[in-house]
Amino acid sequence: MGWKELLILAVVAAVLCMEGFYRYVYFMSVGYGLAVAGIGVALIRMFRESLQPVQIVLCLLMMVYGFRLSGFLIVRELKETAYQKTLQEATSNEKGMPAGVKAAIWIGVTVLYVAQTSPVFYRMYNDAPQNAAAWIGAGICIIAIILESLADKQKGEQKKKNPDMVATKGLYRMVRCPNYFGEILFWTGLFISGFGALAGFGQWLMAAAGYVCIVMVMFNGAQRLEKRQNGRYGEKKEYQEYVSRTPILIPLIPLYHLNSQKKK
Repeated sequence: MGWKELLILAVVAAVLCMEGFYRYVYFMSVGYGLAVAGIGVALIRMFRESLQPVQIVLCLLMMVYGFRLSGFLIVRELKETAYQKTLQEATSNEKGMPAGVKAAIWIGVTVLYVAQTSPVFYRMYNDAPQNAAAWIGAGICIIAIILESLADKQKGEQKKKNPDMVATKGLYRMVRCPNYFGEILFWTGLFISGFGALAGFGQWLMAAAGYVCIVMVMFNGAQRLEKRQNGRYGEKKEYQEYVSRTPILIPLIPLYHLNSQKKK
């Protein structure tokens, strides 16, 4: 299973997401991106003597993904007043959170980040030959990063013009949470990249568990976002029309709500 190497990756992830002790949401935001990027760097360093082109590409994509995400979140927090207010509301009860709870979250996300990136680790650890799945997975990751970047850009532009309404144009015509969809797409690509490289039940279990957990996290994030948006814009006819025709998370899948809707 490569427990020694996995422990090294866990230490890297744990160190890079420690800012969560300052504000616990950072465990799953800024620290999340830094941990993924750091694991990518560690993998290249760890297997530098036997790197294959597709392995290098996958690790570089993890770095691009992680650093882009963390950088975007830091800039948004520093510049956007509305986001600062949302962050303060989300962490209003943090002072009463026991240190032990934060430590448990820290350990949990560390294990999750290692599991999420394990398909790439096992491709390198098992010295698996390059195959179509690895390149297809890398291609999906590239599409996901572009989609997330474009979604963040479009949302920022639309909110500047109309701060009292959710973004509804561009990618937001197809799905209400294109950035969360991009997250799912990225990790789908990384999971696929492990096909043909994962060996044995334990390796498959770790990779599948990481993938399923992050998908669940994204659905939970979309659910919480929908709840906040319902509270802010729920009385607007334009908003109600938009959410009634636009899938919340997966394009073309007619899933429009993750929260129960009050009957008018």
